[in-house]
Amino acid sequence: MATQKEKFEPQNRLNDSFEPPRWPARLLDWFVAPHLREDLQGDLYEIFQKRAEQVGIARAKWEYTWAVLHYLTPYFFKRKPNKYPKRFLLSPDMLRNYVKIALRNLAANKAFAAINIVGLAVGLACFMLIAVFVYDELHYDTHAANARNIYRVQLLVTGNGDVAVYPHADAAVGEGMKAAFPEIKASSRLLSVSDFVKFEDKQFKEEHLAFADANLLSLFSVPFLEGSVKEALTAPNTIVVTSDLAKKYFGKQNPLGKSLAIGTQKTPYKVTGVIDKLPDNSHFHFDAFLSLSTFKIPHPTWSNVGYYTYLELKDNADARKLEAKFPQLVAKYVVPEVQQDMGISLAEAQKSVDTFRFKLQPLTDIHLHSHTKYELESNGDVQYVYIFSILAFFILLLACANFTNLSTAYAARRSREVGIRKVMGSIKKHIVFQFLIESVLLTFFAMLLAYAVIWGLLPFFNQVTDKHTTFAFFLSARMLFVLCSVSLFAGILAGIYPAFFLSSFTILTNLKGTLLSPKMQKKSLHNGLIVFQFFISTVLIISTIVVNRQLNYMQNKKLGYDKDQLLFLPDTRALAQNQVAFQQQLLQHKNVISASVSRNVPTNKTIVGTQVFPKNDTGNGTEIHTDIFNVDYDYIRTLSLTMLQGRNFSKEFATDSSGVIINEAAVKELGWNGTNPVGKTIVGSGQVEWKVIGVVKDFNYTSVKQKIAPLMLTLGNNGGGLVLKIKTNEVPSFLADLRKQWQAFTPDIPLQYHFVDEKYASLYVTEQRTQQLFTVFSLLAVIIAGLGLFALSAFVIEQRTKEIGVRKVMGASVVGIVALLSKDFLKLILVAIVMASPIGWYAMTHWLENFAYRIEIQWWVFALSGFLAVAIALLTVSFQAIKAALMNPVKSLRAE
Repeated sequence: MATQKEKFEPQNRLNDSFEPPRWPARLLDWFVAPHLREDLQGDLYEIFQKRAEQVGIARAKWEYTWAVLHYLTPYFFKRKPNKYPKRFLLSPDMLRNYVKIALRNLAANKAFAAINIVGLAVGLACFMLIAVFVYDELHYDTHAANARNIYRVQLLVTGNGDVAVYPHADAAVGEGMKAAFPEIKASSRLLSVSDFVKFEDKQFKEEHLAFADANLLSLFSVPFLEGSVKEALTAPNTIVVTSDLAKKYFGKQNPLGKSLAIGTQKTPYKVTGVIDKLPDNSHFHFDAFLSLSTFKIPHPTWSNVGYYTYLELKDNADARKLEAKFPQLVAKYVVPEVQQDMGISLAEAQKSVDTFRFKLQPLTDIHLHSHTKYELESNGDVQYVYIFSILAFFILLLACANFTNLSTAYAARRSREVGIRKVMGSIKKHIVFQFLIESVLLTFFAMLLAYAVIWGLLPFFNQVTDKHTTFAFFLSARMLFVLCSVSLFAGILAGIYPAFFLSSFTILTNLKGTLLSPKMQKKSLHNGLIVFQFFISTVLIISTIVVNRQLNYMQNKKLGYDKDQLLFLPDTRALAQNQVAFQQQLLQHKNVISASVSRNVPTNKTIVGTQVFPKNDTGNGTEIHTDIFNVDYDYIRTLSLTMLQGRNFSKEFATDSSGVIINEAAVKELGWNGTNPVGKTIVGSGQVEWKVIGVVKDFNYTSVKQKIAPLMLTLGNNGGGLVLKIKTNEVPSFLADLRKQWQAFTPDIPLQYHFVDEKYASLYVTEQRTQQLFTVFSLLAVIIAGLGLFALSAFVIEQRTKEIGVRKVMGASVVGIVALLSKDFLKLILVAIVMASPIGWYAMTHWLENFAYRIEIQWWVFALSGFLAVAIALLTVSFQAIKAALMNPVKSLRAE
């Protein structure tokens, strides 16, 4: 009688075609006591084979099933007490043995271990860096103690179907809302400015100043180093400075009580507080806050913009329900103002209830969800957070898939080791645990190497993302826990399949080493994991190409004006009555082509707007919002704008002071398409009328991410800025001459200037950072996939060494062998490309919808991506294939 199942079952399974039904055999495994099970299985299997030969397979299966059911009795259920002590899975001796064996295996397979550890380490490092970036982006403005209850008031103005969104409101809005609605706990305003600051002999132009209500600093929980947060900005002509600004002007002196002279009028402001630098993840960063109470506003209004207004709601307040009450305020305050300003009837002014709308924007949503042209700083984009979150997840999956693929392939070499362990008494859970221990140990080494990768990439990461993350942050308890958890998860995920794969076979199968046969290889997950890896790689290649093309398109798009030769002096108020003389002197310089007095240049955030409508229903009769540029006679020539209809401003026409030049977008919004707008009249706030004298071709004066808005150019020499069109040769010498001439007119005020093309490039800082980050991390992901394919192809080719030798002896060429070894991998890569192309197209089409002006995704993008994926695969596989094909067939035939 058979004493072990292996005596019969494995051998017959490999040699005979007669197999008993599976479900009765499983009943034996589930219910029969272990000390009786093997004898019973062996006897039934032997009888089944004999009966199959005697009476046929169908009758034998029926008899086998009936016999199994007869053995399911209490006698066979009863477990026999174990004579031997219980074997603990986590005994110190076993753990020590597992670790020792794992280290020996790593030493014996150095190349495999290196590729596996490096691939996983790079994947973990990329995952952690991206996770830090995403975490920081999602936690903007959370430093405010009551951030969840703080909202910014937005003004939405509808005109001809378009909605203009303003992140600020008028002076009266905040306090008016607080007085009207008990749900509002506090309101505060902020007004962004830039001006000259002077203390003794130190004078600088400070770009980041803000007038603020007294409670703004407490509302945002700004930490005070000196002074009182409750009293700092209560009095007029007071100022709170950051520690950096205090050091800049006062050095080691105590700044409290000292005065700073602000503006060209040298207005004194007393320092009443010193604050710490605002957190990096704040949607605004100012170097000083000045008391807004300095300005006496006799009649605050509701229908304009300019003041960033924040409301703190009570804990039980519902923001959406509060918003529903805002139309009451529009009807009460905005309608009368519009009626008075426009000189229209009350019935017409009532339409403003639909035109004006106030909305509450959560403070924590500003950074990722607000992208108006009036933002205090360049914000992030929630789309990029989604993209990088998916990228981090994919990179981690890619590294784990790579790890699993290689671990499974190389674990198959250890089939005999597993068989011997089973013979020596190891049970399935011991073998599973051994492989999991080895896998987790590998991920531990990968985690240590990941820290080295993070340390190496961190300077580049901080530079590209404009973050200030320190390496110590990754050593914090929270980050250590996260990285250890991710590493443990990756180790278990990557090791669980090879662990159960090897432990699931019978002793004889393990000892024969048949796991490496072609039949067994077809049952593995290798092919699926290769397709998955190159599916992700191809999607990333497609995305990288599209992102780079779109950003290059934005930076090189024809804007409707010549940005490359423009130099802008943003603040020339200090010249006062000498501004014309300064301009005329510059025009005599050989490098100056033309000059225009205006504070309005493309890329400038300071844009004034108003509501206008066509007079006498000459258009569609709808009130629209339009931006206004105050310019002089030389503005259009200096910016190289194109006139489509009418004429430019001219000193020959005295009436041009009430004339206006509009762009194509304004013509369309006013309903004048198909007609000649020249000579028509536009009515604005305060019943001001402008007569259209010309139409200028649309030009992008803001980011190309935004649609070109209606624009009016009005004539007015109000100074404040100077635009120069210069020759691009000898720029350094010209700038030196410019400084000398400036100092001759205003020796006490430093010169401020910037090139418009550089300012334009700064509009796309977020996109440029995304481009660099995406390209680098995508490249690393592709490298991980390439490393995995390189190691796997080496393993597969090694298993076919003898076959290669036989083929060479039979006359096969090197090219033929290389093609034979490469074609299976290439088929998988082609499948991945076919799957990745529609996904890449969909993802990038969705991303491009964020841009008003965008590229078309053409067919060659997918062709190039597929070619690159195939090229990467060929480079990795062909190296191993050529090496094997060139091997001496004598050595190949010796291979076991």
